[in-house]
Amino acid sequence: MLNHLGIQVRDFDASLAFYDAVLAPLDGRRLMEFPEAVGYGGSTPDFWLSPLGGAAGGVEAHIAFTAPDRAAVQAFHDAAVALGAEVLHAPRVWPEYHPTYFGAFVRDPDGNNVEAVCHRPE
Repeated sequence: MLNHLGIQVRDFDASLAFYDAVLAPLDGRRLMEFPEAVGYGGSTPDFWLSPLGGAAGGVEAHIAFTAPDRAAVQAFHDAAVALGAEVLHAPRVWPEYHPTYFGAFVRDPDGNNVEAVCHRPE
């Protein structure tokens, strides 16, 4: 059910050094790096770190759920919109992640970034 998880950290550089060290014995390493996030994993980046971005009320989590197909991503998005959720990113392809990454991002009632993602081509 879970595809990947992301957490925000207060000291990005210290956290990167920490996770570089503690994940290495578990065969985890940096697989993707962006200025605002670093993805760790063995073969795919399924654990992400990003710097705390001014969240006065707390720390935002990012939770991505696996969708069986693109229609399910759209249905996830539509259900969230029907409940009044804030849309962070409408369903689309994210080629910067990989050519068939199709995802939608919304906020849950507590402000967390929740995503549905399908990795299959159309």
